[in-house]
Amino acid sequence: MLKAVNFALSIMITYNPKDWFTLIIQFHKSDTFRQLFFSLVCMGIYSAIVVFIETNYFPVISKNATVMHSILGFVLSMLLVFRTNSAYDRWWEGRKIWGSAVNNSRNLALKLSVIITDTKSQQELKHLIVNHVFCFKNHLRGKVVVDEFTATDSLNTEAFLLANHKPNRVAKALYAKIQQLYSAKQINNDHLIIMNEELKSFTDNCGACERIKNTPIPYSYNIFLKKMIFLYVISLPIFFSAEFGYITVVIAVIVLYVFASIELIAEEIEDPFGEDDNDLPLNDICNRIKSNLDEILN
Repeated sequence: MLKAVNFALSIMITYNPKDWFTLIIQFHKSDTFRQLFFSLVCMGIYSAIVVFIETNYFPVISKNATVMHSILGFVLSMLLVFRTNSAYDRWWEGRKIWGSAVNNSRNLALKLSVIITDTKSQQELKHLIVNHVFCFKNHLRGKVVVDEFTATDSLNTEAFLLANHKPNRVAKALYAKIQQLYSAKQINNDHLIIMNEELKSFTDNCGACERIKNTPIPYSYNIFLKKMIFLYVISLPIFFSAEFGYITVVIAVIVLYVFASIELIAEEIEDPFGEDDNDLPLNDICNRIKSNLDEILN
């Protein structure tokens, strides 16, 4: 039961994009409004204080102040667009890599189901492929889940746990099993050539995902964008209060919510292999692969 609950909580959010009203009023744990609530309240208080001081004591007179600030907002919006696109590219590339893992696992299983006639060898190869998929997922999340590993003749639990890079260790066991079958003349040279592309793809996909995970957005760019958002929002009440009065409080809060939300969403999806609501549904993908292989290599 506990495993089922954890699985349900870690998959990606599913929703109906055409149901506008429900999406507008719905709040979930990953909603940026919840994360920014305290900051929005502080921004509202700060804006109200600035408007009160400027209205009653120190009016700031600046010709076309709102126009100048709007131009800066346009520049900042362009930076945020680039930031969001960069983060989404990483998310989408990760999804394509895992789509490749699904297809290659199915293709290899289909080939093995025809080439290998020994049932025991089929089942061992199936377990090795499934082991690689699940430990690949956990490797990207920086954890080990022993319950998702099935011991085989080629790789027992102790050897698996001792390995530093567990996907490589499972891939090595998979190659060793294929070599064993080749030595026993259950497969031939042509079969090796046919299966090579899928076997090689396991390591290629792992390396591609590691590249995404271990190459974050450059630190200087990330910090610069956060500073620009902070300075823009903090200065907004100073320039807008003379023209809009206390409506400036609402404007400042909305602007902070929009800009900060875009940055938070980009931060969440730039590492798409975690367990946040907007990350890739890796648990679902892994279980789908396992179900498909159970059916193919039954």
